[in-house]
Amino acid sequence: MSFVLVHGGGFAGSCWDRLLPLLDGDAIAVDLPGRGSRPADLSTVTLDDWAAAVLEEMDARDLTDVVLVGHSMAGLTLPRVLHSGAGRIRHAVFVSCAVPPDGARLLDVVHLLTPDIGDVAALVERDDQPGGGLSPAILEAMFCNDMDADLTRFTLERVVPETTHGLAEPVDLSGLRSGVPLLYVRLLQDAAIPLASQDQMMANLGGAEMADIDCGHMVMISQPEKLAALLNGL
Repeated sequence: MSFVLVHGGGFAGSCWDRLLPLLDGDAIAVDLPGRGSRPADLSTVTLDDWAAAVLEEMDARDLTDVVLVGHSMAGLTLPRVLHSGAGRIRHAVFVSCAVPPDGARLLDVVHLLTPDIGDVAALVERDDQPGGGLSPAILEAMFCNDMDADLTRFTLERVVPETTHGLAEPVDLSGLRSGVPLLYVRLLQDAAIPLASQDQMMANLGGAEMADIDCGHMVMISQPEKLAALLNGL
């Protein structure tokens, strides 16, 4: 069994650094295009590009028994990966993921996310800004509400420029009908995607199992042991 980890918005694969050594088996933290090991022009990156990057990592390592794990905005990417790679995926895990209804845009449901992000329409025009153009104070409030000063620093050091085009591109959830078991992990102290909103996102998956971890949005940093125990149990 191998773990393929897909980060959310405003981060790269390095956000999984505290989790990786705790997983049983091979584990790969993918860099989506435009960050880390995959430089790209963020103004041109699409959801298909995100999914292609994950599939390329799986192909390069000939992975056939994968637990696919996505966090936050990876809820836009994982269904597309399932559409093409379902035969190699044992389980798909959505960790406090944003999952709009099929054919909708994240922009259409962004009111379900934290109210602290302000004018979302303005953010759509602010590509290539760290954290999608959000201020450090807002990033700390959204991502670090359950962390001490050291973990907060660890988290904010990993914030990277982000494209906001994913907000405006319709999602394709057809891959969720591939028969791969789905698990949605709710984060009970999440200040970025409130619990009631997580429930609505989970409902959009159509039949996922549920697990809870009592922590904030960046569980792989603040509570990596708890997330590792859940994933290893799969």
